[in-house]
Amino acid sequence: MTTSQPEAIATLMHEHRVIEHVLDALERCSGAMASGQDVPRATVRDFAAFFRNFADRCHHGKEEDRLFATMVELGFPRDHGPIGVMLTEHELGREHIRALAAIGDGGSPLSEQERRQVCAHAGAFIPLLRTHIVREDEILYPMAIKALTPEHLATLATDFVAFEATVMGKGEHERYHALADQLIAAWSPQAKPNPACCHHTGPAR
Repeated sequence: MTTSQPEAIATLMHEHRVIEHVLDALERCSGAMASGQDVPRATVRDFAAFFRNFADRCHHGKEEDRLFATMVELGFPRDHGPIGVMLTEHELGREHIRALAAIGDGGSPLSEQERRQVCAHAGAFIPLLRTHIVREDEILYPMAIKALTPEHLATLATDFVAFEATVMGKGEHERYHALADQLIAAWSPQAKPNPACCHHTGPAR
């Protein structure tokens, strides 16, 4: 973890960096698909699995169930303001991932219509999540650091570990880090290794 941020916030920001790398890979993949390159349906399934399980269930889950809930307890509104915007964007992202997952679950080669649908959903989802990450890194997280006491932040760090164990399950975080590594290697030329995140200190194989 970096020393410039509380551990809980550093965890979330490290996860953002991993997600950004996979967004870059998805952008390259959808660009290749748009240019006519054949892409296996399983690749769409893998991207959907990463974003559904790591970006949403793991990362957004910790935000919604722990960080945002703590901020609401301290008086931040849930239905509007920064938290309301973040929650709305989480839901918008889920719509795109559900669509990609449905396409990825098929059994035959991708049809031309499905290829267009993948490109359309990726084209909307990628800028949505990139902008969302910037808003959290530059606006919401600094607000949280300012509003939460050191005790709140220490409790969040502990809660994040418990969340990984009870909600995600043993080994799931590492599993989706490994999937991220595979997608980045396949679709990001000169890819850099994923930054360390939470208890993950290197590619899980």
